[in-house]
Amino acid sequence: MQISPARRAAFEILRRVADESAYSSVLLAGAAPELGAKDRGLCHELVLGTLRRQLWLDRSIEHFAGRKIESLDLPVILSLRIGLYQLQFLARVPASAAINESVNLVKAARVKSAATFVNAILRRATREANYDPSANASDALEKLAIETSHPLWLITQWAAQFGFDEAAAIARANNEPGGIAFRFTAKALVGQHRSPDEVIDELRAAGALLIESPLAPGAWRLGTKQGDSTSADRETQTRGLALLRTLADEGLIYFQDEGSQMVAQMVGSHDGERLLDVCAAPGSKSTLIAATAPQCRITAADLYEHRVLTMKGLVAHQQATNIDFVVHDATQGLPFPPRSFDRVMVDAPCSGTGTLRHNPEIRWRLRPPDFADLRDKQQRILGNAAQAVKAGGRLLYSTCSLETEENEAVAGDFVNQHNDFEAVSLSAPAALLTPQGAVRTWPHRDDIDGFFAAEFRRVC
Repeated sequence: MQISPARRAAFEILRRVADESAYSSVLLAGAAPELGAKDRGLCHELVLGTLRRQLWLDRSIEHFAGRKIESLDLPVILSLRIGLYQLQFLARVPASAAINESVNLVKAARVKSAATFVNAILRRATREANYDPSANASDALEKLAIETSHPLWLITQWAAQFGFDEAAAIARANNEPGGIAFRFTAKALVGQHRSPDEVIDELRAAGALLIESPLAPGAWRLGTKQGDSTSADRETQTRGLALLRTLADEGLIYFQDEGSQMVAQMVGSHDGERLLDVCAAPGSKSTLIAATAPQCRITAADLYEHRVLTMKGLVAHQQATNIDFVVHDATQGLPFPPRSFDRVMVDAPCSGTGTLRHNPEIRWRLRPPDFADLRDKQQRILGNAAQAVKAGGRLLYSTCSLETEENEAVAGDFVNQHNDFEAVSLSAPAALLTPQGAVRTWPHRDDIDGFFAAEFRRVC
């Protein structure tokens, strides 16, 4: 039976996301070498688009099928989501291809008895192409939740925190593809390889449209032409992406969101200082600091041995030479003498609601009680990390969450409970600063992931 490599790969990735709680970004990166450029692009579109539009798709499937989505087998659900996403959101894909390959996906998954059912549902969807599952929503919040495919409780929570209009803007931004940003590694900055300027020239010669970040010095974004792109434009962008992947494979660049880069730069480490990254995995921020301050000494710590091993591989690949590693449970105290680091960074475990553009499956895994549990963990880690800060030293707390419960509330509680620390206003564009001097970035406003950062100084 005929199934394109892109659709077969997308189906398998979505199955693992659902069955194994795997992350789509990791699986997509692993599948990339096995797919050609066109198949890679379609696979990414199908996986991320289906996860971003999941609620909208499921409500539509329930309408066309006349039954609840929970009554269907997972292979049937995934085949229908993939097919319906193409029919409703990918105009360039012929309806016949979307339908036939979804039918074949069900057959390949050994659910042949459902092939006729999948075919009938998708063909009905083509006849009712204007069906809107949000049209009969009971109120504005429910309508927005279905339109943007977010859990109703999360939309309600955002509306309570930020107002309805802001919640709507956040949710809509989460369904737009996040930009591709990168930076240079220690291998490029301090090694005997091509200089960053030479790499930028090489990328531009290949046709890549590069934009230097206005927020994170040293960060670059791969741009796109405005308006309808021609096949030549798409081919040029494909060449630029291919060259970027080659440079990443060589260890000269590293893909990292601009907001994440900006937070790492706020640590402000200098040569000769000792820095502790308390929750360091996967190592993005530690390796950025290592590249920009090669004479400082960094200790990168994390809870799990396998995550520390992953960091060691990343550090070796980027040729960072000033990072040591520790396995520890930061909620139980730190294995370091008190006041032994000039700077300490707590990039805390969090809900990740600021990264839903890149990690859309997170929205379906979170539950309302998670935030109180995370806040408790964040407070314990931050309190333990504070003990390692020297007099006059700095402590940076950050998350990739949008939630005030994980951000301003944790920072405020820390200052209230630690008289030997004071809040410090971060150096950042005024538009990013909160009234307390912390920094917030927003997907809908800044076109980068949502981050929060607050800094404290030990005064005695």
